[in-house]
Amino acid sequence: MSEPVLNVEAMLKRFQERAAAVRSRTLPPVGGEERQRFINQAQDDLIDFGIVGDAEATFTDGILTLRIDLRPQPALHPDD
Repeated sequence: MSEPVLNVEAMLKRFQERAAAVRSRTLPPVGGEERQRFINQAQDDLIDFGIVGDAEATFTDGILTLRIDLRPQPALHPDD
């Protein structure tokens, strides 16, 4: 059996897809504390999956490096 090969671009695409899935996830029919826990988990998932999905990746000599720019982005319009 051969050793699995890491496809970094495919991995990052899966994280992007997971972030998109979280955005479109519907709330289950729960209320109260359970609902808030679900919402909090969805927010954490969106942040985590989005950050990794937006990373620039290099895989050199068996070391995977994810470069993630967390600096604030400038406003799209000068009047914003």
